[in-house]
Amino acid sequence: MKQRRRRSDTNVHESFSDIALLMLATFVFLLVVILITARMKETMEMPRLKEQLAELQQEIKELEQENVELTGDIDQMAGMGLEEQMEQVLKAVGLESAKGRHDFDLFIKGLKDLPGKDIHLVIDTTGSMHGAAAFIIPMLRVIVTRSGKELSAITWFSDNRAETYQGTMGEIFDAFMSGAPFRGNNETIGDAFIRAAENAPVPGAYILFGDEPSDDRIYYLDIPAPVFTIPIGQNNTFTKYEYKALAEKTGGKMLQLELR
Repeated sequence: MKQRRRRSDTNVHESFSDIALLMLATFVFLLVVILITARMKETMEMPRLKEQLAELQQEIKELEQENVELTGDIDQMAGMGLEEQMEQVLKAVGLESAKGRHDFDLFIKGLKDLPGKDIHLVIDTTGSMHGAAAFIIPMLRVIVTRSGKELSAITWFSDNRAETYQGTMGEIFDAFMSGAPFRGNNETIGDAFIRAAENAPVPGAYILFGDEPSDDRIYYLDIPAPVFTIPIGQNNTFTKYEYKALAEKTGGKMLQLELR
């Protein structure tokens, strides 16, 4: 009887041992399969990652070149008198004709006639505006100076993000050129005016500068000051319609620009 029990106990131990070895073998097999699969996936994705890296490197080179050109343009403009700057800017934005100058003068007159003493710029800095970066600062500097108003703040907006800068005109423009992303696809103008009102005192007027209609709702009655709008380009009828409506409903004016 004792020998039978020993054999039975031995068989049980052997069975558990076999099961443990089988589980271990299964685990090792699955681990190898996972490692092989991961390696294959990595090998397949490597060419795509290299391609994306090359595209990013090319984009960085283009941005660096544009930054050099922009710095050169700003330095060149800085050495000109106000009238020379105005002539250069009006030519660059398609306002050198008699009608263009007349529209520009009417826009400036509207700003001058406002009772307030300062201007708050609200600027679209999505990706589509990157090409206009070289013209933004000279153009807005001329407008602010010709209007006789002070620049109190700039608010940029893109993809439900917005940031406001305050200080002297030079400090504000420097901060804007350093901090504005010029990336993104959503022109969130409604949100930008909410942030602008929260982040800075109410100005005599806002100036909105952009090239696309808003992707969110604009609450006209909640904007605390007249909005003077500057849509860029002639091809986007919806942008022109929205910018004109925003100006009219808030007591401002619209100036159409076409960058060259």
